[in-house]
Amino acid sequence: MSVKGIRLNGKEILEKEFKTGMRGYNQEEVDEFLDIIIQDYDAFGQEIARLQQEIDKLKKTSTEQTRLRSPQQPAQVNYDILKRLSNLEKAVFGKKFADSEG
Repeated sequence: MSVKGIRLNGKEILEKEFKTGMRGYNQEEVDEFLDIIIQDYDAFGQEIARLQQEIDKLKKTSTEQTRLRSPQQPAQVNYDILKRLSNLEKAVFGKKFADSEG
């Protein structure tokens, strides 16, 4: 398994064979195996909880970033760029016209 601490997978659980004792399965062996299963499920539960927290955090971050990128903001940036470009054109072309006149 790729998740740290997980020792069994579905195939291993399905294929597990217990030795039989005088009165059936060896109780101690079954208990040990079930303890491993319980530990695995606990580990899965913890991993699921951790991943859910990460998903929630990423969703919150994504929502905040979307909210910050409102449609008005690019318009302000574009207006600012156009204003600067206009001033630059006036400086460049205004100077050329002033030089050619004089």
